[in-house]
Amino acid sequence: MDSIILVLHIAVSILLIGLILIQHGKGADAGAAALGGGGGGASSSVFGSQGSTSFLSRTSALLATVFFATSLSLAYFSGKADSVDSVTQSVTTTEIVEQAPADLPDLP
Repeated sequence: MDSIILVLHIAVSILLIGLILIQHGKGADAGAAALGGGGGGASSSVFGSQGSTSFLSRTSALLATVFFATSLSLAYFSGKADSVDSVTQSVTTTEIVEQAPADLPDLP
């Protein structure tokens, strides 16, 4: 169960990083209007009349929610693991005593 959540957590974090990197900031519209005049009117027609901001914002909010849920569940499951104070406590030892055979003569 932990490994499934960990794989989901890593996948969501990579998707979230990629999604954040493709979004443009709020100041990008002001810079585009000052330099180009019209801005990027053609790019907003791909995602609808509002542009890509609502789609990307909703997707990033959904991924952020999943990321926090997987973070909390991983923290919960890590607290349930058996804790060992020392490495020597987890090792079981068996005592092996070797005895010399009785038919050997004594050494001088």
